[in-house]
Amino acid sequence: MSLKTLVLCLSLLQILLRPHKASAKVTAIIVFGDSTVDAGNNNGLSTILKSNFEPYGRDFEGGRPTGRFSNGRIPTDFISEAFGLKPSVPAYLDPAYGIKDFATGVCFASAGTGYDNATSDVLSVIPLWKELDYFKDYQAKLKSYLGDQNATAVLSEALYVMSIGTNDFLENYYSIPGGRAAQFTVQQYQDFLVGISERFVVELYRLGARKLDLTGVPPMGCLPLERAMDFMAGSACNEEYNRVSREFNRKLEALVGKLNGRLKGMRIAYGNAYEIVSQVVQKPDSYGFENAGVACCATGVFEMGYMCNKMNPFTCTDANKYVFWDAFHPTEKMNQLVANYVMKNNLMVFM
Repeated sequence: MSLKTLVLCLSLLQILLRPHKASAKVTAIIVFGDSTVDAGNNNGLSTILKSNFEPYGRDFEGGRPTGRFSNGRIPTDFISEAFGLKPSVPAYLDPAYGIKDFATGVCFASAGTGYDNATSDVLSVIPLWKELDYFKDYQAKLKSYLGDQNATAVLSEALYVMSIGTNDFLENYYSIPGGRAAQFTVQQYQDFLVGISERFVVELYRLGARKLDLTGVPPMGCLPLERAMDFMAGSACNEEYNRVSREFNRKLEALVGKLNGRLKGMRIAYGNAYEIVSQVVQKPDSYGFENAGVACCATGVFEMGYMCNKMNPFTCTDANKYVFWDAFHPTEKMNQLVANYVMKNNLMVFM
């Protein structure tokens, strides 16, 4: 073998051994949903459901609260980074950012919202239809910034992420007397929500989306708040709520199959967040956690939003030991596990 051939072989070997990083097939991460993926759109709203104050964000870059319901980053931030994009996805309504920042990722999500308009009314947050309006506004700004052709290419190659649905059940169906529960059985309500989801995805398709992650709901009965409410069962997970989560997720997964066959040129993946959260809650020590039953912030039982504040003396010192940050939302460490699981098991089709 000649020296030239040897050098060429060694060069090829170096390339093959480099750590894998996603290619630029995904041009941007565009996010719709609720507090699981809200990067701070609620900050300027007249709602009590906010998290733009300490100790939220204490492990985020710079130790600053951004409006994310976590001690640090959320799943969509990690997904963005995994695709070789920015390490965090900015909120569309955050005045600190502009269209230049949003060109590779933007978040329209609003904590407390749901598929159902009645859900967003509960805490006066952004309804899903308004998130879509903001997206249309964003499209126009992106075309002005990049030009029609380049903007269209970005929008068609972007990964759209939807993470929503938990509030429809926990803040609406099971919490509002004489409301949706008086109109629907829980199975009928699931179908009602799936119908809204279908119409939303079809509209995204009409607006140019071609890659979508439709994420299911987590095991709702294992959230610390729901476990605390179910004290008669010894603060175990509420299995009725978990059953409803599984039923709803199966219907969403069936919708993904249906739309993949119907929407030509579109690829939809079902994001199975339920599975990884369930695994971690059942065996937290296997994932390096010490506590999955209560949260890090305050007493870890009932608090989120304004009740999770820096004045509370009970907040833990190391959030990495906890699955949940507040009584409803995961820690940054758990968010990364969720993102890694969904990337590996559901989103590899977009790599």
